[in-house]
Amino acid sequence: MISVLVVDDSVVVRRLIVDALGSAENIEVVGTASNGLLAQAKIDQLKPDVITMDIEMPQMDGIAAVRELRKRHKQIPVIMFSTLSAAGASATLEALSAGATDYVTKPSNVGSVNESIAAVREQLVPKIHALGGKRRPAAPSGPPARPGAASPGPPARPGAAPPRAGQPPSGPGRPGAPPPGAARPAKRGAPGGRIDILAVGSSTGGPDALTKVLTGIPADFPVPIVVTQHMPPVFTKMFAERLDRSTPLRVVEAGDGMELTPGWAYIAPGDHHLVFHRRGTATLTQLSGAPPENSCRPAVDVMFRSVAQLYGASAYATVLTGMGHDGRGGAKVLRDAGAEVLAQDEATSVVWGMPGAVVGAGLADEILPLDRIAAFLVNRIKSGRSAAVAR
Repeated sequence: MISVLVVDDSVVVRRLIVDALGSAENIEVVGTASNGLLAQAKIDQLKPDVITMDIEMPQMDGIAAVRELRKRHKQIPVIMFSTLSAAGASATLEALSAGATDYVTKPSNVGSVNESIAAVREQLVPKIHALGGKRRPAAPSGPPARPGAASPGPPARPGAAPPRAGQPPSGPGRPGAPPPGAARPAKRGAPGGRIDILAVGSSTGGPDALTKVLTGIPADFPVPIVVTQHMPPVFTKMFAERLDRSTPLRVVEAGDGMELTPGWAYIAPGDHHLVFHRRGTATLTQLSGAPPENSCRPAVDVMFRSVAQLYGASAYATVLTGMGHDGRGGAKVLRDAGAEVLAQDEATSVVWGMPGAVVGAGLADEILPLDRIAAFLVNRIKSGRSAAVAR
């Protein structure tokens, strides 16, 4: 049973959340609090698995409460309740920066209490199950074996010394064999060719992961970056503006007809798929109102397919932390076109749904922890382009 603490200064909203979770399988609301200050004591007393947190509250607001919580409890998932407004988006992104795990939006323009409860339940229950459930045993965090190459072996135990150079990895079976159940990439020729675009998909935990990755990519990055992060309208614009201020890259929310430029990152806008088309030698952005895929718009699969169609083997895709399996289908299309795919590892993912789906389908050329992804991408793309010029 996943225990939940509900923190909100509104009696009506607290009751709404409690009612929304009341019939949910394997979820129990163990307490409520009317502000962040009261929540601190209840967290220590009740030890909840998940906390839902309002942003605007008296005495101690949600952002301050998250900062205080993270001093003592690093791992408890916190889901913020936000409004679909510029102020709500800005405050939510600030809360995520302070250590919140994810967010849901408060119901708006609904006709009844029952509809409000259903709207909250639809958003909140899957996130609580994903964030509060027991994690599966960790998958290998290193790259999967390529045909003819030795497996990197299972991840080391915390605090264990790394293998010495030339020493085969330990693990069951013969030396160099992958651990049982390890996913393998499909057989293919050796990668390493020229890359002309980097496509990134993410969801739950994505804002923090994207910030870490893009911060490690220099302004002179030789290819454009296109990003689909599951976010509603308004949020994507605010998120792009924050990334533009905090990373070396030029980051914008994508609009219709923008020409892709090296060193720029284009964020898919909320409620629109991001696709691309060619005009002469230029690649232009195009926004699509096609139906949601994987219950998402924007969807990573849609963007990945469009990238595969235009760039084929000269694309590089990265799938970061997120719920569900969006990106798996698009990753297969990219791999079939000759492109390479990187997945964030389980240990550093807030939710290993999206990257885990890619790894489980054998579509990942590399599986890396978050803190190694930026450097790997910079080296892979710059070296591949240099080699292509040399030839």
